[in-house]
Amino acid sequence: MRIQAVVRKGPMKEIDEYEDLLYWLSRAPKERIEAVTFIISQYLKPGQRLDRSAVVKKRLSR
Repeated sequence: MRIQAVVRKGPMKEIDEYEDLLYWLSRAPKERIEAVTFIISQYLKPGQRLDRSAVVKKRLSR
């Protein structure tokens, strides 16, 4: 898999995030997970692990 850079410049108010949503929903779940993993790996330093304490866990109401 190769991730291809896509750049769209413009005022934030004019950027349509709906197109991005439709694109990612059209991709296979495995490809979406690979893309997120790649983005996270670009953020972390070598040997550093993701700090999961920043993630808020919500309980589902029963």
